Amino acid sequence: MLQSGRMRRIANDRVLYLMLLPFFVYFVVFHYIPLFGNIIAFKRYSPARGIFESPWVGFSYFQQFFTSSYFWRVLRNTVVISLSTLIVGFPAPIILALMLNEVRSTAYKRIIQSVTYLPHFVSLVVVAGLIVQFSTIEGLFNDIVVALGGRRIPLLQEARLFVPIYVTSEVWQTVGWGSIIYLSALSTIDPNLYEAAVIDGAGRFRQLLAITLPSLLPTIVVLLILRTGRLLTVGHEKIILLYNPLIYETSDVITTFVYRKGLIDLNWSYSTAVGLLNSVVNGVIIVSMNALSRRVSETSLW
Repeated sequence: MLQSGRMRRIANDRVLYLMLLPFFVYFVVFHYIPLFGNIIAFKRYSPARGIFESPWVGFSYFQQFFTSSYFWRVLRNTVVISLSTLIVGFPAPIILALMLNEVRSTAYKRIIQSVTYLPHFVSLVVVAGLIVQFSTIEGLFNDIVVALGGRRIPLLQEARLFVPIYVTSEVWQTVGWGSIIYLSALSTIDPNLYEAAVIDGAGRFRQLLAITLPSLLPTIVVLLILRTGRLLTVGHEKIILLYNPLIYETSDVITTFVYRKGLIDLNWSYSTAVGLLNSVVNGVIIVSMNALSRRVSETSLW
């Protein structure tokens, strides 16, 4: 009886299921089937022999990574860049959304939203090119430094400056786009709550603390859990476009290390082992954060 009822619902909603079919096929073909390729992390893979004929080496490449001189460097850089981006970049869209929510001029709000959204749609190659040009000795950033009393230096050749440059550019690119979901959450708050707070004599700041932030908290928690699930996955595209051997000390992360080993050194098994390890650790982190959130705040992904 239950089975027939389920089939009847599927038949009634067959058009919706057909609309979902292309997305289902996409994820199966491009996300699930390629997972089989992770087996080469445990083999000495050779294209001539193929996956099945390549010799099995077990955890040899994992041990090689743990004992290599690059392990602590790429792990430290990944954690530093990721945590810096999280600490600075995660609250930024929330703050922007709260500020825009207080703006009463619709025209002014739309202008600010358009200006802050725009960097998200700019090509990453263009953004990296601008950063490189602005960071040269004669670039815009050095002009600002000189105006503030500093001296001109090649900014992207200074290892200590890479993290601030990367984090600042990430915030600039993502703050406007990231605020959209918080603005949507703010629009669902019952206006009667604010009216009741005004009657009780609560000012704007008190309303923020008592109504706005508690209403946003579930959204913030969910997005924070998703963000921590990518703690060890720093986007390699921008770093590859920005870094050079002079700043490997602070810019070389796990994803760029995987890129160099796999596509430049052609050591596919080694790079797959490192990438697989990174994915497993990220998976453990997101499951742990989800369990902790469910226990503490009763808000979780599942």
